[in-house]
Amino acid sequence: YASPFADVAVTGRFTAPSGRVTTIPGFYAGNGDWRVRFSPDEVGRWSYALAAHPANPELVASGEFEVEPSDARGYLRATPGDAWGFRMESGEAVFLLGDTDYNLFGAAHCGLDAVSYLRRRRDQGFTFIRVRLPVSPFHPADWYSEWQTRRTWPWGGSEQSPRFDLMNLDYFRTVDQVVAEAERIGIGFEMIMEAWGFEFPFNSRQIFTPEWEELWLRYLIARYDAYSCVHFWTPLNEYEYYPNGDWHHKRISDRWAMRIARWIKGVAQHGHIVSMHNGPWMPPFAERFEADPDAVDCIMFQYWGNTEPGHDWLAARIDEQIPVSFKGWTGSAVLAEYGYESNPALMTPARARLEFDAEHIRRGAWRGAMSGLCVCDGFANTWGPAQILDVDQPGVAQLALVKRFFTEVVPFERLRPGGVEVSGDSEGEGRRPLAMSSAEGDLVVVYLPVGGMVEVGVGAGPWRGSWFDPRTGALRAADLTSAGDRVRAAAPDGYERLDHPWDWTLVLRAGPG
Repeated sequence: YASPFADVAVTGRFTAPSGRVTTIPGFYAGNGDWRVRFSPDEVGRWSYALAAHPANPELVASGEFEVEPSDARGYLRATPGDAWGFRMESGEAVFLLGDTDYNLFGAAHCGLDAVSYLRRRRDQGFTFIRVRLPVSPFHPADWYSEWQTRRTWPWGGSEQSPRFDLMNLDYFRTVDQVVAEAERIGIGFEMIMEAWGFEFPFNSRQIFTPEWEELWLRYLIARYDAYSCVHFWTPLNEYEYYPNGDWHHKRISDRWAMRIARWIKGVAQHGHIVSMHNGPWMPPFAERFEADPDAVDCIMFQYWGNTEPGHDWLAARIDEQIPVSFKGWTGSAVLAEYGYESNPALMTPARARLEFDAEHIRRGAWRGAMSGLCVCDGFANTWGPAQILDVDQPGVAQLALVKRFFTEVVPFERLRPGGVEVSGDSEGEGRRPLAMSSAEGDLVVVYLPVGGMVEVGVGAGPWRGSWFDPRTGALRAADLTSAGDRVRAAAPDGYERLDHPWDWTLVLRAGPG
């Protein structure tokens, strides 16, 4: 074949013991080798038949294999309205905690230690990484990926003369190695299939036509859909860039998102979550996708809150925007991006628009979680232009504490936003306390962005309370004062720096102390 990636299509038909048939696309791996990757989901004897179109007797095979019971957790599934939107196939509720390293596969291809980074994030409690299959050599306004020592263009040809009917197998072998390690150690990926829409070729749809897009997406699905570490398929980073690189909401972008999501579900038969990552946060997603409300399973939500200098530390408005953007939405969602933590050694004027201190990272995560969303963010050392994979910034540990709180201190799957009346003594934007409660009324969590006094309408007692420190993870008893059906408590005093009071989280449990 002149182009084994485009001139022939290999597929596998797998018949389950129940008689159900699943069709899986194959992919060309080089040196005359075609492969089909499939993960069966029924115990018993399966049969398979491999075929090619156009027909080729050298690409035909059939046989049987036996599947035995397993205690594996299976794939991540979207469960809207249940357990904050996500469970493993085993039934386990999952609190997702994500980091962003868009260029991780490219960094690994250039010899950086991606494996140690993944293991460390797994050990810190992170469950997935936002990563892109295409690699960015440049990001506006002035960031060149100077760590790139090898070509990471994933197709044939070059950016000046692309061959979209060829794939860079050397690069994909590196991706295979990183994906296999993630599978082995148990950390997941949001697989972003197309990078920012302002980048070539995604900003040039007259060159990267639907035919080439389909070939590209099919190849990615064929190569990686069978892995359980693939948590999400995201077609395009900030999908509103479609079709011309213009970062504004457009109805044609919504139409593309629904169409491409349905197409992915038709090809990617292992049932991974299909998600969309937004740029503009309005109009509401239910309105955007009302023509096919079930096409998109999950929104990887981007909203940064108030980023004005002097106010950005509070990460205000995030909790206010979430219910507005998700009015009527019936799918799952993650607060996936709300501004990266800065590294002063890397700071430039352009970066100052995108990167903030650890206070913003911490408070933004708590605002997302108190809104009933799992959270993900990123750090200047690793999110993109820089790849300092062996140095963590302060916000990493503070982000991990959010997951620790909602999995070890309280059971997140029992909590929903609101359910109780809450008031505080701090006035001003981003300073009011946020509350969650259990349906049974026996557990209440209140987050105080700037500490202070809080009053909670919890009903008749007795109640016992404790304070959780979002900066250190320390727990201490809370002195409660009851007045009728209300409970009052004062957060411990302290300041991160001048005029930046400590934030605290109050846990109230029904029953005697």
